[in-house]
Amino acid sequence: MNVIGQIVAGEVSSILIREKSGEKIELGDLLIVDEKEGYLILKVFDLLYGSQVPQAARELLAGMELEGHGGTVDFLEPELRSYVMAKVKAIAKITDKKELRVPKTLPGFFKSVRPISEKDIDFLTKPSTPVYLGMVRSGSKVLDVDVFLNGLDVFTHHVLVPATTGRGKSNLVKVMLWSVVGENNFGVLVLDPHDEYYGRHTKTKGLKDHPDAKGNVFYFSSTPLPGTNTLVVNLKSIKPSHFEGIVDFTDAQWDAIKIYYNNYGEDWIENIVSGAEAKGVALRTMDVLQRKFNNTLGVYIDASNALQCRSRAFSDTAGESTMGEMIRLLEEGKMVILDTSRLLDQAELLLGSIVVEGIFNRYQQYKSTGELDDKPVITLVIEEAPRVLGSDVLASMGENIYATVAREGRKFKVGLIAITQLTSLIPRTILANMNTKIIMGNEVAPERRAIIDSAAQDLSEENREIASLDKGEAIISSNFTKFAIPIHVPLFEDYIKNFKGKSKVEKGKNKDSTVFIG
Repeated sequence: MNVIGQIVAGEVSSILIREKSGEKIELGDLLIVDEKEGYLILKVFDLLYGSQVPQAARELLAGMELEGHGGTVDFLEPELRSYVMAKVKAIAKITDKKELRVPKTLPGFFKSVRPISEKDIDFLTKPSTPVYLGMVRSGSKVLDVDVFLNGLDVFTHHVLVPATTGRGKSNLVKVMLWSVVGENNFGVLVLDPHDEYYGRHTKTKGLKDHPDAKGNVFYFSSTPLPGTNTLVVNLKSIKPSHFEGIVDFTDAQWDAIKIYYNNYGEDWIENIVSGAEAKGVALRTMDVLQRKFNNTLGVYIDASNALQCRSRAFSDTAGESTMGEMIRLLEEGKMVILDTSRLLDQAELLLGSIVVEGIFNRYQQYKSTGELDDKPVITLVIEEAPRVLGSDVLASMGENIYATVAREGRKFKVGLIAITQLTSLIPRTILANMNTKIIMGNEVAPERRAIIDSAAQDLSEENREIASLDKGEAIISSNFTKFAIPIHVPLFEDYIKNFKGKSKVEKGKNKDSTVFIG
């Protein structure tokens, strides 16, 4: 046995291990204590120095060394008198029958501790509808053990991906999405404000390069590539409800919108922009609405009194079937990527609102008729989630369809994958509904606190580890795992290079499992 340390003191929440001389215990390391009936998995959450020499003596000896009185520290026998202590907590107990349990006892006093190995996590099983996230990580060491979650559970109950810039959020989501391409259990809508998921350019790898992309990945752009789809929505497809929580209208402006919608039906926007009369609507209110529709949709009346659409994403003549086509694809378990990189924030969120409201309403109907169980889970990927889920946004403009999905979507098999740098801006009630959090590096203390306070497991001791997570390193905290799992997410380009596909029937697969696999 490769002994790395020994238990010398502590309590249930903080066990102290003395590091063996010549070994290196890292923050976040997974360690093993063997017991008579199984073993415990421990996780390192803090490191500190220990010494048998009093502090004052150490300071004196260090000063003598620094000031040129060499050789004074040699007699300290560093392997015996000075050492490193690791604070750890038990995160899982594995019985000799490979059953996973919550640890409720302390490991044996003075027990030896060894590093974790792949064999120690061979009890883990692969779910029947897997979503790949990465490989098990112990500190900065990556084990050859793949990590999956059950997609039907995870996507239905929402996913939060919090991290600061440059820690690999988009890379993680691309890896996740690649692993479910061709699986008809999931319909995925991606609002892509940076046009980075599809892999638009020949030399750029993306979801278009998946071996099953044809017939499963559909790309919509206002500047489409050959063989892809034009992102253009007819103004008649837009309802007043699509603007709720997206564009800030006053009460008078909402009243005017309702009047126009009741009077002109699906032509309501065209009549507002053209200045058609509507009883009870003040001229000043109409002027403001015209400016707002010009800014949001790019719709205006030109010098010849003709309706023009400056934005390619909206039209009064084309795109009548676009929204219906997207909803149909999602309902068939396909992946729909919307290139919104050429749109302003409000226009992008409005497009998403139209599609999400359409699928949400349809799934509500399926639930009432008993057809919902036969439909795939729908998940929406949204970057910079506080734009629609932020407390200030919801307070000033009211609830939008994205917040409705976050709170109620799990009842109708509609979920979110919310990506954010600013978790603290999202209300606690919404964070509580994000049942899976894939936590990446974050050095901002208030953001870490918001993440920790809403995690599925107690991560209060992982505060420092979260701050020190490097690019591609993450911690999974989920209602569908027994403990928080440290992982390393591979670089997307490396992952797809080694991707071998998925067989439909795998030997030893546990179809009832909701945990991840080794």
